[in-house]
Amino acid sequence: MTITPESVQALLHSENFGDRLRGVNQLRQLQPADAFPMIQAAVADSSARVRYAAVSQLASLGHQDITQTAALLRDRLNNDPEPDVQAAAADSLGALKLQDALEDLQQLYQQTSEWLVQFSIIAALGELGDPRAFGLLETALTSDNDLVEMAAIGSLGELGDPRAIPLLVSYASHPDWQVRHRLVQALGRLGGAEANSALATLAQDEVPQVAQEAQQTLQSA
Repeated sequence: MTITPESVQALLHSENFGDRLRGVNQLRQLQPADAFPMIQAAVADSSARVRYAAVSQLASLGHQDITQTAALLRDRLNNDPEPDVQAAAADSLGALKLQDALEDLQQLYQQTSEWLVQFSIIAALGELGDPRAFGLLETALTSDNDLVEMAAIGSLGELGDPRAIPLLVSYASHPDWQVRHRLVQALGRLGGAEANSALATLAQDEVPQVAQEAQQTLQSA
């Protein structure tokens, strides 16, 4: 069956949440200018699964109206009862580089006990590229959650602030090879003598994935 704005609109107004979810997914096959006005109601749908799908899709549709998108995402970030939807809002804010949401992201990180939300916020801060996020990323390095810690390492690399290098080099001896692998990527982005010294150590890592990544990073420096 041909997918048209009219057919998708009918799905989005169905009483069946499965139809509405299908409608959100079919929005990807419409022109963004047609899809964006239709997705806005789905962002506040009664079904968490529908809201999650709609909020996630705003990462690609949001450029149609950045101001409206920012308002929609900040509302879901701060007010949605489902952590998955809040996390998706953080992801989309980061993907769209909406730096005006930095304060919202920082406040929620401090307030929530949901690791998934914290993880998405820390990952989003790297994508935002706002130097004001440095302090929170430094705090996140001491998180009890390994995934949040790893996200902080990656985001400090993306931020590109050389102040991160002394904080990161100690992770070269971290027992988790995936943390060391993420560290290689972060240090490669940061560059400089101290970062390269740590990369030289990591180039001799016992785990091939880490050693090879470090060697390639040094070669391209």
